[in-house]
Amino acid sequence: MDVSTSIGPQFQESTKYHRGRPVPQVPGWAAPPDTYKVYEDYLERVALPEPQSGGAPLWEAIEARRSQRRFSGEPLTLAEISQLLWATQGLTGEVGGIELRASASAGALYPNETYVVAQAVDGVTAGVYHYDIRAHELGMLAEGDYSEDLARACLEQTWMQRAGAVFVWGSVVARCAWKYQNRAYRYLYLDAGHLGAQLQLAAHSLGLGSCNIAAFFDNEVAKLVGIDCLTEVPVYVAAVGRA
Repeated sequence: MDVSTSIGPQFQESTKYHRGRPVPQVPGWAAPPDTYKVYEDYLERVALPEPQSGGAPLWEAIEARRSQRRFSGEPLTLAEISQLLWATQGLTGEVGGIELRASASAGALYPNETYVVAQAVDGVTAGVYHYDIRAHELGMLAEGDYSEDLARACLEQTWMQRAGAVFVWGSVVARCAWKYQNRAYRYLYLDAGHLGAQLQLAAHSLGLGSCNIAAFFDNEVAKLVGIDCLTEVPVYVAAVGRA
C-alpha cells in the first residue's frame, strides 16, 4: 500500500514549520478557552484520598515497566485511583497564574480531559466518571457496568473487562488550536502520550499492571464517555488492574 498520497503524510507535510517561512501567529482576536471542563450535573461525586509520596524509585519503575494484559479482576482501591489520577493530571504548582500539572503539556494548555470507567474499584459504583482536577474528585456521568461495551469499542479486546479501571483521555481541540492552529493536532497526541507514560510508571510503582491502547472505534469510545468526537476527541485509552 502506497501511503505517500494519503491523508497522514499530507497532514504531516502541511503542519511542518519551515525556516524562512513565518510561523502562524495567534490571531489578535483569539482568547484561550478555559483549561478545565466543568459539569454542573454529576450524578454523584466521589472524593479522592489525598495523594501520597513514595512507591518504587523512578529508575526501577522505568526498567521494570511492561504492558500487562492479564488481570485478576480483583478490585483497585480508591487510594490507588487517586494516585494514578494525580500522577497524570494532578495539580503540582503555579507559575505566573498558570496552574501546572504532573504531566507536561504544549504551552501549558492541557487539552486532555480524563474519564475513568470504574469496573472494579472498592467503594465506587461501577460507571463512567470525569476527573475534576481542581477538586481532586470523580464525578459520575453514567452508572452501570460498561466493561463489555468498552472492550467491544476497543476492537474486541476482551481482556480489558478484568481491569479494575480504564482511563480514557479526550482532547478538547480548541484549547490547543486557538494558539497552534492546525499544528495543534500534533500536540494533542504528544500530550496524551505524556499522560499514558506517567500512568504506566505510576501503576508499576503501586504494584499494578497497565496497558495503553490506541486501537479503538473513535465514535463508540466518544459516545461511551459522553463527548462529541468533534470539539472533543478520544485520543488514548489505558487499562489498569491487578495481575
